[in-house]
Amino acid sequence: MADQPDQIPKIYALLIGIDYYQPNRLYKNLKGCVRDINLVADYLLKTLKIPSQQIFKLTSPNPEVTQIIGTKDPEPTYENIVATFQAITEIAQPGEQVYIYYSGHGGRGKTIYEEVKRADQYDEGIVPMNIGDREGRYLRDLELAMLLKRMTDKGLIVTAIMDSCHSGGVTRGDAAIRSPEEPDTAQRDSESSVGSRQELIENWKTLTGGLDGDIAWVPPAKNYLLLAAGRPHEYAYEYAFDGKQRHGALTYWLIQTLATSSTGLSFTKLYDRVCAQIQSKFPQQLPMLIGDGTRAVFGNENLPPYYSVTVGSVSVDSHQKQVTLNAGLAHGLSSGTQFAIYPLNATDFSHRQQQLAIVEIVEVQASKSVARVLEPKEGGIEVKEEMKIEPGAPAVMVSAPIDLVRRVLLLDNKEAGDKEHELPAELVDKQKEALEKVRQALAGNGWVVEVKAGDKEKSHYQVAVGRDGEYEISSETPLKNLGTPLQIHASESALGVVKRLVHLAKYQAVQAIDNPDSELTDYLEFELLDRNKRPFADSSNIVLKPGQSVYLRVKNTWFWPLNIAVLDLDSTWAISQMPIKGSENIFYSLDNTEEIFFLMEPELPEGEDYKQAKETLKLFATRGLANFQWLTLPALDEHLATKGNLDEELEREAKTRGLGINPLNKLLGTIGADVESPPDTRRMRAKSEPNAEWLTKQVTFTITKQ
Repeated sequence: MADQPDQIPKIYALLIGIDYYQPNRLYKNLKGCVRDINLVADYLLKTLKIPSQQIFKLTSPNPEVTQIIGTKDPEPTYENIVATFQAITEIAQPGEQVYIYYSGHGGRGKTIYEEVKRADQYDEGIVPMNIGDREGRYLRDLELAMLLKRMTDKGLIVTAIMDSCHSGGVTRGDAAIRSPEEPDTAQRDSESSVGSRQELIENWKTLTGGLDGDIAWVPPAKNYLLLAAGRPHEYAYEYAFDGKQRHGALTYWLIQTLATSSTGLSFTKLYDRVCAQIQSKFPQQLPMLIGDGTRAVFGNENLPPYYSVTVGSVSVDSHQKQVTLNAGLAHGLSSGTQFAIYPLNATDFSHRQQQLAIVEIVEVQASKSVARVLEPKEGGIEVKEEMKIEPGAPAVMVSAPIDLVRRVLLLDNKEAGDKEHELPAELVDKQKEALEKVRQALAGNGWVVEVKAGDKEKSHYQVAVGRDGEYEISSETPLKNLGTPLQIHASESALGVVKRLVHLAKYQAVQAIDNPDSELTDYLEFELLDRNKRPFADSSNIVLKPGQSVYLRVKNTWFWPLNIAVLDLDSTWAISQMPIKGSENIFYSLDNTEEIFFLMEPELPEGEDYKQAKETLKLFATRGLANFQWLTLPALDEHLATKGNLDEELEREAKTRGLGINPLNKLLGTIGADVESPPDTRRMRAKSEPNAEWLTKQVTFTITKQ
């Protein structure tokens, strides 16, 4: 990254670049892989100041371009690759980082591990430069998984980046695809230098947990992070970006992004930016990120996730300045919606003073919008010449539809007494002052508004003073599990009450999403099963103990694939999206007749108050595309990451797959928007229709210590 912190964690790097392959019928020579590795090595050496003795390079240059790039590195044969993995594992110490970077062909060969794979599945992995030898071997996925496990078992923090793919395989114009034209069906040596056959198989079974189907490179695991150039059956391109020298698309834009970004970049943010660049050039290549994307790039800490719409272009005429935003009708936008624009590399949208401009949409198209910059007299801010708006700058929505606004009643008329609904005498006269602070904190908030007693519209929430001098939030009855009591005498308590109300409003908006008349209802099976994969006797009253193993089952009996996501609504008022087959992508495409099982072990939240908790798993499914990450929330009182637009990746998916974005996504984006300004008059609600092509299903269970 452009500005590096003074202290960089100790990093070891294994860099493998293969342009030249010994003669064989499947893998053609490439021209950009060794350049990729040299580019990465240059960044590690010059920007991160990593000592050269901690960087291990294995390269095989193409003779056609050797005079340009040259190399004195060891060759990336099967034996050398395995030996270097093992050497780094030996010398690196717990807590230190290992970056593995591979640029070359990805291979798919006839499986030699029938014990863990179907007959129609392949082994995938790295293609060493000597694959053309009579005894040439792949570094197969089971071997790679074992090498990574040995690193993580030692406590190393591992990141693997693979700029190659397993499908496609022809050269198209100036762009080459890093993969074979067909899978390798030849009989090859099944001996492994990594471990015994039984050891590799047992490790694979443990990692996959019984998962079946396509697994890209290695099974997902919590202990390492994988960034791959493409998903299964997709392409990985190399291209002469400067008109002269080829690089892998992933590598080129990854280094470009790191070189121009500020510190504090998470892998998720890096992934989003690199994806946007790759998709603009190669729509058939969509990179894949597996693992904890909140981890800082070249760091040990975890960073909160941030999302935003991006500015596509900026134009200025004699009358006004306009910008194009990469979001439109498919995201629920309409004329009059306002956005705040931030500097190009901003990641924290909680500071208003960083805003460059406020813009208002004047024209909405399917996937983009035109917005004009507002003057201060129109509710905008002064745009300074030195803080210009650039293409790619993030923009955050600052309005919410009125139908999603929740109403709160401030009750300041409790009487003195010993009953639960009464107050100690010394608190009675403090009610009005305490509730007035909440009233002032509500000003400018777009999710919760005050109503008065006797108003036509009934309140969703009530706020009063409790018997212990704390703020009490009720929804007819006091709400439980709201965390540390907010005392009325504390300076930040009133603001804390409003933040809790906004959080509750969003949580309960997600709870309310339903479409019982969907035509898909009878075609999607969703249930919780016991550890033997059998239904519970009473599915309406499932009681589990902490750590009890259960399975969540989903099966698609529809004629076509369905895009699904499962959200976990837990008792801490958090909403998280559950990974499916280890992937944390915006949705999982569930093929027709496909059945999947989630192995789960529910736990109670920490704290003495949690002796029992109720939890809901909510399934969303659509025929089109929709981004359900809009709906995620942290636990109550935790930092609420700002989400502007999670649909940048969704649009890429729509373009790549040739699918439309489901109208449900408009509602999702609306609920998920982070709002500080008052709502506009747009009205939006999920309306049940017999032919609506989306649905939700849910299972609820209780976790108890007893």
